[in-house]
Amino acid sequence: MIVFTGCSGLKKIPKDDKLYTGAEIKLVHHGKIKHKTEITSDAKTAVRPQPNAQFLGLRPKLWLYQAAGDGKDKGIRKWMRKQGEAPILISSVKPAETTKFIDAKLFNIGIFNAATEYKIKTKRKTAKVIYICHIHQPYTVQDINYVINNEEINFIIKNEKNRSVVKAGDNYDLEKLKTERERLDEVLKDKGYFYFSPDYLLFKADTISKEKKVSLELSLKDELPDKALEVYRIRNVIINPDYDISEKRDRSDSLRRNRLVVDSVIFTENEMRIKPSAILQSITLRKNDLYSRKKHNATLNRLMTMGTFKFVRIKFTERDSAKELLNMRVMLTPMPKRTLRMEANMVSKSNDFLGPRLTLNYTNRNALNGAELLNIDLGGSFETQISGKYKNLYSYSLNSKVELLFPRFVAPFRIKFDNSSYVPKTKFSVGYNYLKRIAWFDLRSFQFVYGFRWKETISKEHELNPVNINLTSVVNRTPEFNDLLQSNPFIKKSYEEQFIAGLLYSYLYNEQVLTGKRDQFYLNVTAETSGNAFSLFSRSRGEIANEDNPSKIGGIVYSQFGKVSLDIRNYINFKHGKFVQRLFTGVGKPYGNSSTLPYIKQFFSGGPNSIRAFPINSIGPGTYSLQATQASLFLQQGGDIKLEANLEYRFDIFRSLKGAVFSDAGNTWLFKSNPAVTGDPFSFYQFYKEIAVGTGVGLRFDISFFVIRFDLGIPLRKPWLPENERWVLKEIDFSDPTWRSNNLILNVAIGYPF
Repeated sequence: MIVFTGCSGLKKIPKDDKLYTGAEIKLVHHGKIKHKTEITSDAKTAVRPQPNAQFLGLRPKLWLYQAAGDGKDKGIRKWMRKQGEAPILISSVKPAETTKFIDAKLFNIGIFNAATEYKIKTKRKTAKVIYICHIHQPYTVQDINYVINNEEINFIIKNEKNRSVVKAGDNYDLEKLKTERERLDEVLKDKGYFYFSPDYLLFKADTISKEKKVSLELSLKDELPDKALEVYRIRNVIINPDYDISEKRDRSDSLRRNRLVVDSVIFTENEMRIKPSAILQSITLRKNDLYSRKKHNATLNRLMTMGTFKFVRIKFTERDSAKELLNMRVMLTPMPKRTLRMEANMVSKSNDFLGPRLTLNYTNRNALNGAELLNIDLGGSFETQISGKYKNLYSYSLNSKVELLFPRFVAPFRIKFDNSSYVPKTKFSVGYNYLKRIAWFDLRSFQFVYGFRWKETISKEHELNPVNINLTSVVNRTPEFNDLLQSNPFIKKSYEEQFIAGLLYSYLYNEQVLTGKRDQFYLNVTAETSGNAFSLFSRSRGEIANEDNPSKIGGIVYSQFGKVSLDIRNYINFKHGKFVQRLFTGVGKPYGNSSTLPYIKQFFSGGPNSIRAFPINSIGPGTYSLQATQASLFLQQGGDIKLEANLEYRFDIFRSLKGAVFSDAGNTWLFKSNPAVTGDPFSFYQFYKEIAVGTGVGLRFDISFFVIRFDLGIPLRKPWLPENERWVLKEIDFSDPTWRSNNLILNVAIGYPF
């Protein structure tokens, strides 16, 4: 109670004043009014000032500011004041002025005759303002008339009538009128009107009071610069591929003797570090082209997404002697061609294993002189238990990967991609990993990927890997490990030599990149198949493959399966928080040459990015629970089916400190045809009874480009217990150290879980 009273921020409020706690909007009207919630929200945006930030009824920022005291503003006191928040007192609020702002806001949404009054409601140490808005039904748009005194512009704008954001029958909305002016400005700029501006378009409104209607007229302003009505073309495209941003002027004109001309584009350097063709594929405006804002922005985006240039600037200039012609100057500041990075860290896991990890990375951003990105990664790690049940158990791994990215499609046939604002990427990747688990086995893995990634729009992205090969073998098995495999046929199949060769496609739609959107949607669909080409080849030779008599390629049994997963999220943004909903579902089905999914393709549940109240990969399949043994440290049981749902509310505490409360639920299951005897197979009539449920709270340090996350999870439902005993809420006892040790799961991770 003492802490709560202190953090409320009310202790040091002056006796003759009160702490302002916010405002309330009340609507008063006659007759039926539609969209009252939206009207209230619009009115509230005009309310000033905002009260002190609250968290669960507390005001930590205000408390921090007050705790700093009245001394000199330096040292820790200066930091406390900067992180804190000065009290907002009712004496500093000017409600009479705010009523005018509210009326103006209501006017902008078609309530032209609003009248707002206020009253102040006080308590012992706090006060809030109640604004009473007397309103009427908003005016609606009756029609839109176009009165454009320029024939060419009039033709363009009238052709855009059907795409207008202002429609007859809609409520009058000033913001929509502004948006429509900006939209038409973009249309005109795409038609060559380089010097046009949204301010040159004028909406006039004629109201009909009796019917609450507005007749709109769109025209050009009376006095416009001559340039605004002229259509401009590109005279020359000049590219400086080695531009120094510290230069006070562009050196393009002084380097005419050393210039290089390719496809009518002038390069100011005769000797190019990057092939001109690699740059030209991103230049969407050429000599004699009509100026286009879309092509202008596409050129900027394509050059930046190549990954080779640190800065890209485009400047348009005109010459007095060349009327209605623009010189387009592209100034490129390249990144360093080569980078060598070393990273060393200590890794601690939730199973009490810890150890060092070392990674070396070499990057070449122009490997083949065509802006190709070459990444070479070499790494190694070692882990062991310093103290605990398996003190002498350790393992180490060696990892290597070579990846070459081309800023274009590289394929046996031509793929057109000329109209996008983003550069497509082609990936060639080769990797080899070696893992040594002392007293158990050695695992060797080889991967090769050839694929494409391209963005359709800023929010839509595709990935297609037509060649996706993974070869895994387990060697040097100990007798103890072989005995373990014999006891579980499913795990035995999972650890057999695996040859995965197939195709993967992924589609991503992500509205989180659309800044300012309150309700953001996320969708990621991934589909994968393997072994079908090999199966057709085997059948052409008369082989009939099945799990008992599998076919081989090069003496190795290949995996055959199909797999699809769906990840759906919804982010609802508030002023000081965010509500996130997530649903993940996935199904993988082995067939033909395989009876089980390869281990690396199985679904797992539990852990920091899944159901956080349970250890990583510990849930399922079904009612199965892997006992805590030495083998359980690395032999998790996967599933063919996964269903998972998450709810999380994220909120601000201080500037970079965020909080969260969450609830997670889900499990994995096997198909009935699976040879494993662990866990019940999936059943439409039983699966909902086998859902694991957890909840918890979290703290996150978010400094925009880096997030470190601490989530404390508490299990609420354990699917492996007897059916009537799975809910474990009654067992929660924070005072019991045994309960805390067996149930509280602290997840430490980098980045948000979803």
